[in-house]
Amino acid sequence: MLFSSLTFLFVFLPIVLISYYLVKPTLRNSVLLFASLFFYAWGEPTYLIIMLATIAINYIGARCIEAFSQKGLALAGTIALDLAFLGYFKYYDFFIDNINKLFHSNIDFIHVALPIGISFYTFQSISYLVDVYRGDVKAQKDIYKLALYICLFPQLIAGPIVKYHDVEEQINDRSEDFAKFKQGVRRFIIGLSKKVLIANTLAVVVDKVYGMEIDFLSTSAAWLGAILYPLQLFFDFSGYSDMAIGLGLMFGFTFKENFNFPYISKSITEFWRRWHISLSTWFKEYLYIPLGGNRKGSKRQLANIGIVFFFTGMWHGASWNFIIWGMWHGLFNIIEKATGWNKDKDNKGLTILQHIYTLFVVMIGWIMFRADSMSHAWRIIRRLLYIKPCEKDIYDLGYYITTNTWYFLLIAILLSVPLLDKIPVHIKEGRISNIATNCVLVALFALCISSLVASSYNPFIYFRF
Repeated sequence: MLFSSLTFLFVFLPIVLISYYLVKPTLRNSVLLFASLFFYAWGEPTYLIIMLATIAINYIGARCIEAFSQKGLALAGTIALDLAFLGYFKYYDFFIDNINKLFHSNIDFIHVALPIGISFYTFQSISYLVDVYRGDVKAQKDIYKLALYICLFPQLIAGPIVKYHDVEEQINDRSEDFAKFKQGVRRFIIGLSKKVLIANTLAVVVDKVYGMEIDFLSTSAAWLGAILYPLQLFFDFSGYSDMAIGLGLMFGFTFKENFNFPYISKSITEFWRRWHISLSTWFKEYLYIPLGGNRKGSKRQLANIGIVFFFTGMWHGASWNFIIWGMWHGLFNIIEKATGWNKDKDNKGLTILQHIYTLFVVMIGWIMFRADSMSHAWRIIRRLLYIKPCEKDIYDLGYYITTNTWYFLLIAILLSVPLLDKIPVHIKEGRISNIATNCVLVALFALCISSLVASSYNPFIYFRF
């Protein structure tokens, strides 16, 4: 069930909110847990069994870690089970495909559908186990509270990845008030608008560009796709994160931010401090630092960075596209760390050059991320750089993009930078500004509903991860 679906907006969410606030505070976790399990089972009830098994395994595993003297063994065994689920459902066919190609074998594929959100809730489960092992938190003795942490529907299918130590107290005891609820509604509408009005509009053009046969793709069209896809992905994913954070606030939860204007970055290192923050901080806390971080010399640090980005790419999908995309970012992180390029410069001209460099590297990376295969990505990059002229350039930009889409592109570019942050606080929080903001949000919500009613095109990129 998509947050940006009419079923969610006008059936599921109202019923859950009404039920949540009608029952006694002691029963509210139960309402959320039931709603989360129903939400997950909506798309494919079969995979609810995997979710319940994950909850049971991590509940027992954490209790064993806390109780047994062989804590490391209990931790490793439980994490192995978590990764076994992830590996089987997400990577089995990928590994078999590569084994067949490498050894000319004929092992059968399983062609199993990927359980929605498995990458997200697996990482959340692992963070819980490691927190218990480190002694940062106590093992949760109430399996229902642990289940709520793992499958809480606002952030279940697309993050942000919530670490157990960040929400432990909120699961046990949290407060709900009108101010927090209002803030949540506002944040949800902003995210919905980013997803429905901007990302969905840009997606139509991007799909045309990437679906075009390479012989018919002009250099200008290739650049159009290269510029629009980063914006589509940002507004699609950050919009979903905004909706998740907003929903959390409606139910009394405070989740950490997941995006912070990544396209204003001056280095790839900075980009990853601003893009999918919950994933990059997860890898930092649970992989980079345990590997030694920067504590074992510069060579080991650079190797650790490479390992982290290899697994960052692999986390995104069972495809060489994603792995090479991760390694591409890892390469530039390593170069920046080795040369000091990621440090702030006083020279304004050099700062502009840093911005251009970062956007170009990110843009090339997103082509690898979006293309059907690495050969497809390479052909688009060649066309982008005009290494090989287009043989049959018969489609001009008017075929891909309409006048209205140009407006949305301009809005997307403006909203990708923190322009609103420059407005003084006393103006933003003034009474007139408050009324104007509410009117704009109501209008945006109405536009979103109108768009959803008029079109069945409502893709969500990160569903496949």
